[in-house]
Amino acid sequence: MSTFTIDWLTNRSWKGMLVFSIFLLMVQSSALAVPLSKKPKPIKEVFSMKNVVNKARELASKPFQNPAGQLADFLLRITYDQWRDIRFKAENSLWRNEGLPFELQFFHPGLYYDRSVKVNVIGPSKVEVFPFSPELFDYGANDFKSKVPIDTGFAGLRVHYDINNKKNYKDEVIVFVGASYFRAVAVNMGYGMSARGLAIDTAEPSGEEFPFFKEFWLKKPGPNDTQLTVYALLDSPPATGAYCYVIHPGKETVAEVESTVFLRKPVAKLGIAPLTSMFYYGENTNARPIDDFRPEIHDSDGLQLALRSGEWLWRPLVNPSDLRVHAFQSDNPAGFGLVQRDQDFDHYQDLETRYELRPSVWISPKGEWGKGSVELIQIPSEIEIHDNIVAFWKPEACPLPLQPVSYAYTMSWHFPAQTRPPGGRVVATRTSKGKGQDMRKFIVDFEGGELEMLKDDEVVEGMITVGQGFKLVEQQVFRNRVTGGWRLVFQIQPERNETLVERVMPDKKPILELRAFLRRGYSILTETWSYGVRF
Repeated sequence: MSTFTIDWLTNRSWKGMLVFSIFLLMVQSSALAVPLSKKPKPIKEVFSMKNVVNKARELASKPFQNPAGQLADFLLRITYDQWRDIRFKAENSLWRNEGLPFELQFFHPGLYYDRSVKVNVIGPSKVEVFPFSPELFDYGANDFKSKVPIDTGFAGLRVHYDINNKKNYKDEVIVFVGASYFRAVAVNMGYGMSARGLAIDTAEPSGEEFPFFKEFWLKKPGPNDTQLTVYALLDSPPATGAYCYVIHPGKETVAEVESTVFLRKPVAKLGIAPLTSMFYYGENTNARPIDDFRPEIHDSDGLQLALRSGEWLWRPLVNPSDLRVHAFQSDNPAGFGLVQRDQDFDHYQDLETRYELRPSVWISPKGEWGKGSVELIQIPSEIEIHDNIVAFWKPEACPLPLQPVSYAYTMSWHFPAQTRPPGGRVVATRTSKGKGQDMRKFIVDFEGGELEMLKDDEVVEGMITVGQGFKLVEQQVFRNRVTGGWRLVFQIQPERNETLVERVMPDKKPILELRAFLRRGYSILTETWSYGVRF
């Protein structure tokens, strides 16, 4: 073949390839252009958190409208037994006939529940009101069904989902009823402590305000959904709020929470992610308030706090003789919660209430919360039915009226695990009279983490901090050969004589603040035990 022929073919191939490449590029561009021009627009949400925020903002700009008087008077005068005899008919559960994974039932107003709430259902294309009707309820032995107005409304709602694999029955997993209170459970758990949407002026001399959820929106789940979205609108004289709860039931029932609050007027204290529980007495209570066979009675036994510095803190709860308010400085907290750490049935011996099955609740903040503190409020209680323990995060400065403030967090209803804290933890706190005059002995048991790997003859130190006016007399740290944990024992003595006023009025004595943790060399082995006691 001649050189000319080769050059011609080469040039022809090059030119052909160039033409083909241009043609292919044109075809591809043309093919891409069609779908791009016909790309479907994103489906607009029928209802979202933005809608609730707008409603809360509008509500805050108007004077508070007291909902008192909405209910028929006779419903407010019924007895507790009469109210309990009103039951929602299970066959009327929302979404039951559609075979969806979630079902909802509703509470009838009356007695303590003196406000009605509006319930809406968010469908694929519209939002509809779920109407109240007396026909939804079985009134039992009550004879007033015919007197109940058709526009009465509901007191609250409960969500059902199968978490315990019961045949033909979906378990209750979360209940919203009364003010902004709600409670949840996880697998094999019984109801215990409560949470709230917002706390306002708790333990303030002016008196506490109790905001309430006035309206709910329930997002209809799909047939395979494992989560349910609930929106709520909060109202009260000083504040309004928008809330979104994305609820994931399971071994731990988790709620992802978004909130935006608007103040109508200044408040003294704002409580974010408030938790409410009961502590009557425990192993740290030397003189029981009643003559009872049960060794301990409580829904929670301690406040747990995780600081950004990496320190974990444990504060055993008490049922004090007077109101106690304690603030733990916690800028941008890593987490906090009220915990039922003691899960030993033998420590309660109560076959009815099963306190060992009560949930712990852990709050994990999302984003930067800023400067503030976790506040623990302990209220004297003479009976076990009162929720006398409150904990929440308090921002250092409250927002101005009509200025929105938003907080997001994850709330976990769970049984305590070894991950919180990751190291050694306090499992018991006990006290007794000391050896010498005016002395007090403290016995704190630690377990878990690196403590389990230490030999009996390892040198473990107790690092104890004592408040002003008292001194540490002696201490010992040793292996607990029965449990395998480690025990810290120390004694404290006042450095001054009590005053006449303190002798006559013991409640006027100052509260001694104590802190302690275990270490080996420079290695910290445990969380920090924090305790307040009046000598």
